Amino acid sequence: MQNYKRIEITVGLFVVIGLLAISWLAVKVGQVGGLGASGYVLTADFDDVGGVRKGSDIMMAGVIIGRVDGVKLVNSDHASMALRINNGVKIAEDAFASVRTKGIIGDRYIRITQGTEESYLEPGDEIEETESAINIEDLISKYIFNGKE
Repeated sequence: MQNYKRIEITVGLFVVIGLLAISWLAVKVGQVGGLGASGYVLTADFDDVGGVRKGSDIMMAGVIIGRVDGVKLVNSDHASMALRINNGVKIAEDAFASVRTKGIIGDRYIRITQGTEESYLEPGDEIEETESAINIEDLISKYIFNGKE
């Protein structure tokens, strides 16, 4: 009887440790609920974010330097985005943020092009220069309609 209790306790301990490990992985890898998030937040306003959503990559020189923390509509005419940048990455005050696509029909991401300023943005600052997403459907319809006129 004592032997069964010891086995039950050992199995229970392994189950609890396994659940804790899976929970930790979910928080760190998936940044569930923002619990695993680190870094500092910058903001940027775009006329059109074209499918960029919370969790999308932020890249500089082809390297992921952060994730989009949130996107919200402002005054029904443009979108404001919270960009969580990894600690240790400095963004120049004259940096340029643009919405880009991975591959031909891939996911959207934010590309930051570093500026020439030697002063850097502080947490909570805004990236002033932005370029919105290019909408392929709009380009095609303009080409078709302009071609017929």
